[in-house]
Amino acid sequence: MVPDHDDGGDPIELRLNELYAALEATSELPIDREANRWLGEAEAVARDAAMNELETTVARERVGEVDRLLSEVGEVDSERARERVAEAKRLCGEILDS
Repeated sequence: MVPDHDDGGDPIELRLNELYAALEATSELPIDREANRWLGEAEAVARDAAMNELETTVARERVGEVDRLLSEVGEVDSERARERVAEAKRLCGEILDS
């Protein structure tokens, strides 16, 4: 089960939920089909990490997969989508570095 706090005292569950929310929000935005496919896969993995009681190491593995999928997205036309993707990448980095 993911603990309430990681070693740095920050709630990892909160960041996992924020990651999932950032990616879920992109599903409503106008994004080209190829980028949308990668974002959909990243969202599904983020949902798994956020919604299931996983060991911290397993949750971080899922976040690593989200980060890899996000690296495949490329440039998106929607400014709001770019902001959400940037937020998701930032959260991945925070979680993986914690």
